[in-house]
Amino acid sequence: MIIRRYLVKQVVSTSLVVIALLTLIMMGGRLIKYFGVAAQGRLDASILFSIIGYRLPEFLTLILPLGFFIGLMLVFGRLYVDHEMAVLNGSGMSRNRLARLLVPMTVVFLAVQAALTLWMAPWGIRQFEQLTSTQAVRTGFDLVRPKEFISSGQYTIYAGSLSEDRKNLKDIFFYQRATQEGKPDVMILAQEATRVEFANDNASVVDLTAGRRYEIYPDTAKYSQAEFENYRLRLETDKEAKFESTEVEALKTTELWKNRQDPVVASELGWRVFVPFAIVIALILATALSEVSPRQGRYLKLFPALLIFASLIVALMAVKTRISKEEMGIWAYPLVLFIYAAAGMLFSRKQSLAPKLRKKLAK
Repeated sequence: MIIRRYLVKQVVSTSLVVIALLTLIMMGGRLIKYFGVAAQGRLDASILFSIIGYRLPEFLTLILPLGFFIGLMLVFGRLYVDHEMAVLNGSGMSRNRLARLLVPMTVVFLAVQAALTLWMAPWGIRQFEQLTSTQAVRTGFDLVRPKEFISSGQYTIYAGSLSEDRKNLKDIFFYQRATQEGKPDVMILAQEATRVEFANDNASVVDLTAGRRYEIYPDTAKYSQAEFENYRLRLETDKEAKFESTEVEALKTTELWKNRQDPVVASELGWRVFVPFAIVIALILATALSEVSPRQGRYLKLFPALLIFASLIVALMAVKTRISKEEMGIWAYPLVLFIYAAAGMLFSRKQSLAPKLRKKLAK
C-alpha cells in the first residue's frame, strides 16, 4: 500500500536521525570521561574507541525506544500540521488505522530491540570487562609522575624523577594505608627503585635500594623502623580503581534463566524480556498523543509526550531495583507495560469519549 510505504519511510528515516543524534550526545559524554581517565594515565588511549564500540549496544537498549517514539511523534505531528491527516481522515483512514499499518515496521524495531537486550548488550559488556581487566585500568607505579604525589586506592606514591621507560625512579616516597583495623600503615623512603616485570602478572613490582621502612599505628605514638639495602615491593591491582562491576548484566541470558530464583538475576532477566515491548507502547502512545491543530505546530505536544514516555523507562528501572531487593516480583514488568498501554488506548479514544461525557454531565 502506498500510504504504508510513505509512512514507513518517514518514520524510519526520522527515527534513525534521532537515534544517531541521541547516540552521539550520550557516547560523546562517555568518551570525554574516558579521555579524562586516559589523561591521568589510568587507561590506554589506544583502546578508547574499542571501549566505546563495546558499550554502544548497552546504550542503544535505551536510545532505540526513545528515538522510535520521537520519530513517530514528529511524523504524526507533521501529518496534522500539513493537513495530510485531515485528507486521510476524509478518505476514511483514521489515525488508529494508520497505526495498524505501522505494526510490521514496529515488529522489526521490536526484534532489533530484543536482539540488543538479550544478546548484543551482554556480549558488549563482557568484551568491555575483558578489555579493561587485561590492559585498560592501571594502578600503582603506572600512575607515577615526577615530583607529584599520586594516590591510587590505599597507596600514595611520590618520585623525584622518572626515566623515559618508566622503569627507574629516584627519591621514592611510598605510603600504604592499612586495610584492616589494628594493622599498621606502612611508609617507605628509598633513594632508588627499579621496575621488575613478570609475565601474566598485573601487579606492580619494584626493587627498592637504600631506604627505610616504617610501620605506623594511627592515633597512637607506636611505630617501628627498619633500614634496608634492598627491598622488593609488590603492589596488587587496586580493585577500587577498576570500572564498576556489571557481573549480572554481563551474563548470558541462558545463564540468567538457570539462576532465575536469585532476585538480582530475576530483575535483570525481566528487564531483558520485557523492555523490548516498550517499542509497542511507543506506537500506542505516539498515536494517542501526537494530535495537534495546524495552528499549534507539531512540537507543541512533543515535550509533554516525551516526559510521559520517559516516565515509562524510569518506572521500568524502578521496578528492576525493587525486584533486586525482593520488594516486588517479576510480574511488575508486564503490569507497568499494561498500565501505559491502557492509558494510551484511553487517550486515543478521547475524541469519541468526550461528547458522551459531556452529554452525561449535561443530563
